[in-house]
Amino acid sequence: MQSPVALLRSALPDRVVEWISVVRRYRRWQSRLPRVFNPQTFNEKVVHRILFDRRPVLTELTDKAAVRHYVEARTGSSLLPEMYYLTKRPETIPFDQLPDKFVVKPTHCSGWVRVIEDKSNVDRKKLIDLCNYWLGYSFYEEWRVPFYKNVDPRIIIEELIEDGNGEAVPYDYKLHVFDSVVKLIQVDVGRFADHRRLLYTPAWEKLDIRTQFPAVIGDLPRPSHLEEMIQSAETLSRGLDYVRADFYDTPRKLYIGELTMGPGGGGEKFFPEQFDSYLGSLWKLSY
Repeated sequence: MQSPVALLRSALPDRVVEWISVVRRYRRWQSRLPRVFNPQTFNEKVVHRILFDRRPVLTELTDKAAVRHYVEARTGSSLLPEMYYLTKRPETIPFDQLPDKFVVKPTHCSGWVRVIEDKSNVDRKKLIDLCNYWLGYSFYEEWRVPFYKNVDPRIIIEELIEDGNGEAVPYDYKLHVFDSVVKLIQVDVGRFADHRRLLYTPAWEKLDIRTQFPAVIGDLPRPSHLEEMIQSAETLSRGLDYVRADFYDTPRKLYIGELTMGPGGGGEKFFPEQFDSYLGSLWKLSY
């Protein structure tokens, strides 16, 4: 039997449920209501995009398989991690043909990934069951972010990127691009264990801005491919008012991680709060 909340949701149009869900979530995270029709801060503009921006390109960039075609068309294939397999049927994963290390993730969700560092230790049935769970999960129904609504659910298996930093996962460089110009670089460290974050300018000057995650102690080294990273982010964002382009930097080469259309769903925290307004002033809505 459906719960009263589920029954109510099923009786309302999707757009109404989106509004209720997104606004309530913002209020819970930010302790105030968003200025939906006159957004000023960065997080309010994320909410505005979720509620009003219906450009098909947002779905294309959200799809972790389709975005590979977008990246290749604009920058070539050199930034892309190698893709080993793409399927709707996890039971067909060719484990014996895969390398010892790889990553597994769904194409239609955010933040879900399984890092395989030694496939000989993998319980194949459990991994297949997890993939089937992912395929049956509607990220849109849960979070009501429309970019995910029409993404084709598939399982993608890609190259595991290692940058030699001593962490279980590589440093994640997230470039905030406004009107095709990088204005902020966010570096996330230890995302799946001890998540820490620092913010830098494009000239690699550390900013005295805190977020909801603890700061990394000290400075991080300038990434070896910083200029290529910035150029690639600006090329990939051409024609978009805002996008966050995520990269991994290794001694050998630069890799694209993903392109993000609505970071945090409007729930990012900045201290001081005025930085949220500053970033919002950089985003000129164009839809």
